[in-house]
Amino acid sequence: MAKNRKEPKMKLRQPDRSAPTEKTLLDIASERSLFEQAARRERQLAGKNESDDEDDEEAKLSPGAERFLEALLYTTTLAMLHFTFDVLVMKQYGTEIKWKRITINAARAWGVFFFLFYTLHPSEPNQVLIPGLPRRFQKTLRQMLFFAMSCVAGCALVYITNSKGYLYNMKRAPPLGCLWLWAVVELDLLWAVPSLLVTGAYVWVNGYSIK
Repeated sequence: MAKNRKEPKMKLRQPDRSAPTEKTLLDIASERSLFEQAARRERQLAGKNESDDEDDEEAKLSPGAERFLEALLYTTTLAMLHFTFDVLVMKQYGTEIKWKRITINAARAWGVFFFLFYTLHPSEPNQVLIPGLPRRFQKTLRQMLFFAMSCVAGCALVYITNSKGYLYNMKRAPPLGCLWLWAVVELDLLWAVPSLLVTGAYVWVNGYSIK
């Protein structure tokens, strides 16, 4: 027995395919040249961005100025570290902290640090350490130099703190500590770790302790 087919509540019908009687948004935009205006605006903005980029490039510092400012930043930090080490050494030996003397020592150390950093630190205008040496060997040469500096400064610092008196330590320990730290920072990891191992071996062989 066939089932009775229910009448749908909403009757289905074909959509109206006749052309619209009113103007569409596309027609209105075309009449008012909105697309052309938008394209023109995009071109103007693109041109402005390019000019801004050119201005930014022109406003950048020269490599020489960047090198100077980088050296100034790093060496000022090292001078502040020297100042701190000076205070700590005086406190360790229980002497009166002479702020004027500490400040003068830090200023002198800053001058030495600035010269060394400006000469040895690799930067864009300072890639060549020794003229005539092939460029591929320049980085290795710098790493060898900082490796030697790290080993010498570290071992010397251990030696004077274990063998010399407090007056000698107050004079030599702060600059040696700064040079040691700077040399290790300049080294790649594969160079830095062996340099620290050399200092550790020096401590162990001589029976010293790190004070």
